[in-house]
Amino acid sequence: MDKAAEAFRTISEVADDLEVPQHVLRFWETRFQQIKPMKRGGGRRYYRPGDVDLLKGIRHLLYDKGYTIRGVQRILRESGNAHVIAIGHGEVTAADAYDEAGEGDAADEARTPRAAASAGLTPQQVSELELSLVDLAAAKRLLAGAAKAGATAKSED
Repeated sequence: MDKAAEAFRTISEVADDLEVPQHVLRFWETRFQQIKPMKRGGGRRYYRPGDVDLLKGIRHLLYDKGYTIRGVQRILRESGNAHVIAIGHGEVTAADAYDEAGEGDAADEARTPRAAASAGLTPQQVSELELSLVDLAAAKRLLAGAAKAGATAKSED
């Protein structure tokens, strides 16, 4: 049974609809401040129809057009959510955001040359590697904090 168009969606429904793993949606929340699903008891996420439309635009730019996360952030900052939603619906192209601002070359800079040059990695694999890098950076911060705490404790002895 399909939900009404205005119904809220769970993370599993949105992940299935966008054909991305749930952890990618959680990662995108950390990278795109515009993605703000409602959270109910236990942290369960509920996405509004507008959230889903924005996610479709972001997915299209990252996976289909080869933009980097930084490139999509720039488009969101310069052109807004409505423009990315329109891109996801196929109403405008991503390059329009830069052409309107007179920055046609910026669109090329925002696309990822590394995705094409990364030994045949798919955009989804690149996204998963970026997520792994975030996890590694967090682990590095934890280790540095533990080492600092250990050194402080040792100096107090």
